[in-house]
Amino acid sequence: MKKVLLIIASKGFQPIEYAIPRQILQDEDIKVLTASDARDKSGNAISSDGSSVKVDLILEDVKAEDFDGIFIIGGSGTMEHLDNQRTYRIIHEIDREPNKIYGAICISTRILANADVLEGYRVTGWDEDNQLKGILKDCGAKYIAESVVVDRNIITAAGPNNAQEFGEAILKTLYRTKIDKPYSPPY
Repeated sequence: MKKVLLIIASKGFQPIEYAIPRQILQDEDIKVLTASDARDKSGNAISSDGSSVKVDLILEDVKAEDFDGIFIIGGSGTMEHLDNQRTYRIIHEIDREPNKIYGAICISTRILANADVLEGYRVTGWDEDNQLKGILKDCGAKYIAESVVVDRNIITAAGPNNAQEFGEAILKTLYRTKIDKPYSPPY
């Protein structure tokens, strides 16, 4: 059975970006776990609309080798709670795992950029502040103004309106038999 980890902020994750991909994966019998930087007394994280979800793991307990894919969910609390060395460690671990996939939706694409794993990749993400193209250029990646971009083993999406397509791209990519990861020069 395939296993995927969704990483959410303990406060302020985007509920649509979390719920739709999670449901798509679960409907295909993929085990989906949720990790966060922290959890409240009841073991939950709180979304930007006040709803809550159960947190299975905190970031310190995540071992990338245990998952076929790891994805960071966006939202208003993402940069405050997940843009840190704990998240970068997980990203670097999954990046070193052959034939495993990872990615981000919305503003969380910036966490991948800050973790320095996007050189030579084409990616998308939230860009309503018109800064993403520059952020990606600085780390050697190329911004693509599309709803979802799959480049080898990295899947990125622009935002909540693309949650369905993001989930479907994760599902499709999980079942590819081989992920080509040749060297790509920076754009």
